[in-house]
Amino acid sequence: MNTKGATRWVLVLTGIGSLMAALDTLVVSTALSTIRLDLGASVEQLEWTVNAYNLSFAVLLITGAALGDRYGRRRLYALGLGLFAVASAVCALAPDVGWLIAARAVQGAGAALLMPLGLALLSAAFPPERRGAAIGIFSAITGVAVASGPLVGGAVVEEISWEWIFWLNVPIGLLAIPFVLTRMKEGFGPDTDTRDFDRAMDKSEKRTHSFGGTL
Repeated sequence: MNTKGATRWVLVLTGIGSLMAALDTLVVSTALSTIRLDLGASVEQLEWTVNAYNLSFAVLLITGAALGDRYGRRRLYALGLGLFAVASAVCALAPDVGWLIAARAVQGAGAALLMPLGLALLSAAFPPERRGAAIGIFSAITGVAVASGPLVGGAVVEEISWEWIFWLNVPIGLLAIPFVLTRMKEGFGPDTDTRDFDRAMDKSEKRTHSFGGTL
């Protein structure tokens, strides 16, 4: 595969991970009233269906980046996709709110692998003169996904059911894994562009605090 084709694959695959992780930060917010009726949840428990995701994501963000640096970013990114997809399926199948909260926390752990490792893989794949544009696209996908989360969640709940806000992640995540493992190069810590990475971590931390402020 030529260099241009390879970088295009990296952009698409990291964009998918960013889209899934960012969308699920707030996608559940418009489904809370329906979830309360279906699972018999209290207001406090409903809050934790959102908080569990955001907290585990924030707490494990640096850990996810460090694991990828040590054991392979591509490998851990693929693991993050699988973890996110499986946790999404558990969310959809949750028999009570306790299961839903636990699965949302696992989703957050998967997102903590996807976001920093996706950015690191993207930075390593693009030459310096094209890296800024690639990171701009990555950031735009993340921003649009966060902003559209409640809208997407409301549309899915209205037209289908609340479980499908989670089921949608499953085929996307699982189908992306073989492409990640075959179309992306493995990378480790020494290849990290620390300036891009630090900027992304600052943005992620600020975004996490803003999520908390909306709750």
